[in-house]
Amino acid sequence: MSVFDPRERMNRSILHVDINNFYASVEIRDDPSLAPYPVAVCGDREARHGIILAKNYIAKGFGVKTAEPIGEALIKCPSLVLVPCHFEKYEQITLESRALLGKYSDRMEPFGMDEAWLDISPYAPTAGDAAEIANEIREQYKKLFRLTASVGVSFNKCFAKLGSDMKKPDATTVITPENFKSEIWPLPVEDLLFVGPKTKAKLNARGVTTIGGLAGTDESLVRCWLGKNGVDLMRCANGLDSSPVARIGSAPPMKSIGNSFTPPRDVKSLDEALALLQSLGESVAYRMRKYGVLGTTVVLSVRDTSLVTFERQTSLEFASCISGELRDAAFALLKENYNWAKPIRSLGIRCTGLIPDMLPYQSSLFEDGAKRKKRLTVEKTVDAIRRRYGKTSILQARVFSEKSYEGALHTDGLFALR
Repeated sequence: MSVFDPRERMNRSILHVDINNFYASVEIRDDPSLAPYPVAVCGDREARHGIILAKNYIAKGFGVKTAEPIGEALIKCPSLVLVPCHFEKYEQITLESRALLGKYSDRMEPFGMDEAWLDISPYAPTAGDAAEIANEIREQYKKLFRLTASVGVSFNKCFAKLGSDMKKPDATTVITPENFKSEIWPLPVEDLLFVGPKTKAKLNARGVTTIGGLAGTDESLVRCWLGKNGVDLMRCANGLDSSPVARIGSAPPMKSIGNSFTPPRDVKSLDEALALLQSLGESVAYRMRKYGVLGTTVVLSVRDTSLVTFERQTSLEFASCISGELRDAAFALLKENYNWAKPIRSLGIRCTGLIPDMLPYQSSLFEDGAKRKKRLTVEKTVDAIRRRYGKTSILQARVFSEKSYEGALHTDGLFALR
């Protein structure tokens, strides 16, 4: 029977594995002298990426939170030890972690770098069997990586994820069809997967503060408050999540491809904005070509120096993965919608309405097809050069003159070889 069959729904064995305090734990593992202190892994303050990326439990005890500015964290915890991030190490451990989990099941679905679901139903018909495997996995993390992990065991993905959050560090939590009402329903509604601050505020304003409260709310009311997504959340609260764990190597269809960047200094003119949008357009177009898709809509995101963000979008005349066309569309949106009352802190470009690049499209009498084809050939050639010699081996002249925008990369117009 399919996992979507209601008679099978509560007979699955799903694990959610979560490496505890991933970035911070790796840094403390590699420098044990940090262990007694409150520690936070942070971004580059000089590049204005100065936020907390991860923290250990001691720092958490002072109220330090992920994604808050470093300055605010230091006010809460003046003795906080700040450690720069080392993504190459985290990426390597992520690959090794996924390889380990893949030995337990061919249904292994990553959820970020440090988390993943496993469907072990064929090998663990009971919750007890699943808990034994969960404990074995935790021991493997300590043995192979010198890291701890918390594992949630349940009959669906939503409760397995919630279980891994309930006891930390280095713990296994089992949520069954028999105990989920007593274990899960008293918890705050925001503990449920995909209940963010805005959804929490809407539910709390209507007296729904717990997961059990959401589970017992009339479906028509939840639909009125939150739409279809709210109904899905209510079903999850009732243990009715039947979503499958994806097989290794499979990927959901991409809905969008985008990139945003905060440069070291504020953007104060259209010329500076155009240079940054050039880099962003190249990055997004490169990834679209890599995945064999074209975008039909360009979305511009702008954040000013007061951290106010807005988005605007426009449809492209022709589906495209050409950086100059993405840049021009985003630049037109910026000129039409931004009044420059304040400088810009960060910009982003995102393409939506993705279609396979093999699909035919309706051309126009006014389209210079030969020119577009030549432009695409040039960009694919640049892709090949960059793959071999590095992302900044060849740069558009406008970006070359604004070297601080190289970080937004992946080319249009004139090129500068380095």
